[in-house]
Amino acid sequence: MRKAFLSEAVGLNKFGREHCRNWIRTAHHRIMCERILSMKELGESLPSTFTTETSRALGVHPRDLYAWRDEALVVELSRGVFRRADAPPASYPDLLAVAHRSPRAIVCCVSAAVIYDLTDEMPPSVQIAVPKRSHTPVIAYPPVTVFRFDEASFELGLTSFEAGPGELVRIYNSARTVVDLMRFRKRFGEPIAHAALHRYLAAPGARPALLLEYAEALGTFGPMHAALDVASAR
Repeated sequence: MRKAFLSEAVGLNKFGREHCRNWIRTAHHRIMCERILSMKELGESLPSTFTTETSRALGVHPRDLYAWRDEALVVELSRGVFRRADAPPASYPDLLAVAHRSPRAIVCCVSAAVIYDLTDEMPPSVQIAVPKRSHTPVIAYPPVTVFRFDEASFELGLTSFEAGPGELVRIYNSARTVVDLMRFRKRFGEPIAHAALHRYLAAPGARPALLLEYAEALGTFGPMHAALDVASAR
């Protein structure tokens, strides 16, 4: 009698455990579907690249956002910066991440030279400029090198480019980039600065006078003028 009772209890326990597992699986599947649907419902209101603050403003709880990340529905580009997995591929995801972490920063120096095909060098970190009196951004990933430029000339030569489809990032134009490389030639090496100058001059629409104008404003007129003289003599 006692054995029969124990046997029945064990059977019930097994049934209960299996029922519990099925219930958990069903509940988990329902939760995942609700999360996927909630992301679909956001539609175009959630940009391709966005921050935690942006998603929160659209009503997404951080818990759900990180669940999307764990389910590979979004990719975390940097701390607090995400990209939808269904977004078109970005040409420069690191630059997009840095731009969202530091919206006022401007891509500069060798990082900018890469965009304009003025160099074959690949910098180990994203190089950005910020105004001297502003807060210096602290970004662990992607690695970043920060230059502090004078506020009076900070936006000289400022333009933008598409780091991803329809996603603009602030960058110095090619002429300003050449002048900055000449200004920091001791840091980056004269070969990089002179190679960038030659590539700039060989490209359609080159403006040597603009180089001298920027160089004068940035305090490197002499070296820039001498480099132009050498390049013109070849």
